[in-house]
Amino acid sequence: MLDSDRECFPWGGIAQGNEKRMKSTFAIPAGSNDRQRGAARPGVGRRLMTALQTGLLCLALSACASLPDLRDLSASLQPSKVATVETQNGALPASKAQSLLAQRLRGAKKTDLTALAALEEAATGSPLTAGNKTTLLFDGPATISAMMAAIERATDHINFETYIFDEDEVGLKFADLLIAKQRAGVQVNIIYDSVGTLGVSAGFFQRLRDAGVNLTEFNPVNPLKRFGDWRINNRDHRKILIVDGKTGFAGGVNIAEDYSHSSLFRSRKTRSGELGWRDTHLQLEGPAVASLQWLFLDTWAQQNKNPLPDLDYFPSLPPVGDKVVRIVASHPGGDFEIYKAFTLALQEAKQSIHMTNAYFAPDAQILERLLDAARRGIDVKIIFPSQSDAGVVYYAGRSFYTELLQAGVRIFELKGSVLHAKTTVVDGLWSTVGSSNFDIRSFMHNSEINVIVLGDPFGRTMESAFQEDIRNSHEVKLEEWEQRSPAERVKEWSARRLAYYL
Repeated sequence: MLDSDRECFPWGGIAQGNEKRMKSTFAIPAGSNDRQRGAARPGVGRRLMTALQTGLLCLALSACASLPDLRDLSASLQPSKVATVETQNGALPASKAQSLLAQRLRGAKKTDLTALAALEEAATGSPLTAGNKTTLLFDGPATISAMMAAIERATDHINFETYIFDEDEVGLKFADLLIAKQRAGVQVNIIYDSVGTLGVSAGFFQRLRDAGVNLTEFNPVNPLKRFGDWRINNRDHRKILIVDGKTGFAGGVNIAEDYSHSSLFRSRKTRSGELGWRDTHLQLEGPAVASLQWLFLDTWAQQNKNPLPDLDYFPSLPPVGDKVVRIVASHPGGDFEIYKAFTLALQEAKQSIHMTNAYFAPDAQILERLLDAARRGIDVKIIFPSQSDAGVVYYAGRSFYTELLQAGVRIFELKGSVLHAKTTVVDGLWSTVGSSNFDIRSFMHNSEINVIVLGDPFGRTMESAFQEDIRNSHEVKLEEWEQRSPAERVKEWSARRLAYYL
């Protein structure tokens, strides 16, 4: 097995985020019609990514970072008896926190969610927050519609952080709304990733600036535009929107034409219709929105020497629901918070692990946690794409199929649409929606954000969505998988050698 977190490929330093803004030379199975199949429509940014990759191949990286040794993570932690629970008025006393968790986390059978919550806090340093309302948003149209509705209601400010902000029909409509709000007196602040927006014209962003919108380009490809350290391989893969400090959004959806249509998920469309990407986003209201706001402001301060205007970024946030959530964010050079959260969840699973992830290239340690879970009888199911916008990553993910299937993991491939969702639900009680893929790049090289929601009601909704995706998928059996061609095996082997940078 490739110990990919400790391998270094100085010739393969690809400064691409996980949407993989390039056209790969790896051939991907496709239907007779790419638009019908929901395949990626290669835009200018994707074509330019190939040229950028060629230039970056000439860069020799002096050293490779590595993920921490977490083989004994649970044993090494010293958790409190009760996890910290934050509210609008600060942290609850331990006795009240214990009582609240006992009420909200009912439904746990074999799983001790309160113990897992304490372990997770010790590992990530992030407290739980009570009193939130969560709304799952499926696919692009529902997500972008909800985001635009929240923007329409804004009265003070809009903070928006994204990896991709395309200059297409969807992007222009989104930009027009932001400009209209800015001209109406609502301050709009945007952080966009430099690689994620390759190919977007300077005029697109200049129009926003001319309207008064504040913009920051995250880690510009041009080093002369960066006022601090130039880290071309570190990308901002987060997708965050905060409106008036009261309503927040996070998940996998970017602003691009790929999201102009729904997938087959809970749709009346047939496969002969035009399909969009399959993705999941989360709308959040309540005290936890303040954590999203802090993350945005911190990223701005790290990337831009010009401070934001003094606005009401942290209004009073009374409880509006009963969901207990944890915002877990990670960034290069940080403490690997998302990696640790995933490791603990897999390690502590008692009944089931149901994962949907498009870009799967884990390191040896966390892969072993997943295999261990299947070997000890946990119901492990993973939904992968049957087609992808990123050929190298597609084959890197498939390179793990043999190990997964032999360990007892059931593998499904989503039909019809490009899969982009990044969700996991463990034991029906620990759920996460976010920007982080299950790969080394997300765990180590990117700035990412995941929202973890504890409890049975949200878990049931997540399980329902997972089962819907299963119905739209084809199960890959070991016997079938072993019949694949030698050419496919070569592609998988080659892609896996690049796992560190994918």
